[in-house]
Amino acid sequence: MGRFRRTLVAAALTATVVVGTAGWASGSSQLPVTGPPVGTAAWKAAGLPDPARMTVGRTAAYIAGLSPERQRELVRNHPDVLGNLDGVPLALRYAANSRTAPAAFAGQQVLAYDPRGRGQAVLVYGDLATARHVAVIVPGSDTDAGHLGRLVQKATALREATGGRTAVIAWAGYTTPVGVGIDAASGELAEAGADRLVRFTDGLRAVGAAEPAVFCHSYGSVVCGLAADRLKAKDLVAVASPGMRADDVAALNTTARVWAAKDATDWIDRIPNVEVAGIGHGTDPTAPEFGARPVPAAEARGHDGYFTPGTDSLRAFAAIAEGDDLR
Repeated sequence: MGRFRRTLVAAALTATVVVGTAGWASGSSQLPVTGPPVGTAAWKAAGLPDPARMTVGRTAAYIAGLSPERQRELVRNHPDVLGNLDGVPLALRYAANSRTAPAAFAGQQVLAYDPRGRGQAVLVYGDLATARHVAVIVPGSDTDAGHLGRLVQKATALREATGGRTAVIAWAGYTTPVGVGIDAASGELAEAGADRLVRFTDGLRAVGAAEPAVFCHSYGSVVCGLAADRLKAKDLVAVASPGMRADDVAALNTTARVWAAKDATDWIDRIPNVEVAGIGHGTDPTAPEFGARPVPAAEARGHDGYFTPGTDSLRAFAAIAEGDDLR
């Protein structure tokens, strides 16, 4: 009976989205990528510590205790593991991932690359080691290592809007839903993504990067909502959100400033803000009762227009990334 109820609710939510988005097709079910990186068996066979048992802090301490020669050896022999361990110094991760990432990433600062499933990648724009301000963009559905175009556009637009002062991270570091279907309506992929996002921000702190402002687009805001109470962030910005799986800001249990943006032309506004039997994501973060700080978005258009150069929303995002208050 419970399963039947979940199916009915999911069907109703999906139908609402399909009608509201001119027939966007339902998506296929995805399995989240979890666990230690590819190459872990060879890493452990070489007598190296099990990544699955290492906290970010222990990872940072272990790598810091190695000689430069030993660190370079790990880059050569175990790049698939080293490049994906949060807490490893930035330069080592960039060097490792330059060996494992496909040719399409040549010349980019690749902070993580995981080929499993549809593939995940984390790209950095700017000098993450020295930037006074850092922003992380967490994308929604249909984003993976082979489909980064829109995410990269958002990241580069935000960096340019800050005059190049903010280092921006395009974080395609979790398994996103494909299209609109049960995955997009449920929180299972978001729960797995939240764990990965928390570990990632722990890793930023471990290598001395500035505490980030995290911009969470669409389903990415569900990820951020589930991670909020553990996330090392100074700001959380819910953009085009279907809900954050919280009734209000207080329920997020975060010390970060919480913001929300939604434009009047965004189809996400047609999504029912309910959560029943694990389906749906709850209160609209732009609703007054949620208590988030409003972000102007009158000049944004559609579901993906918030980072468009020249819009009020992008100007506001740049100000938030640099620690300003819009009030």
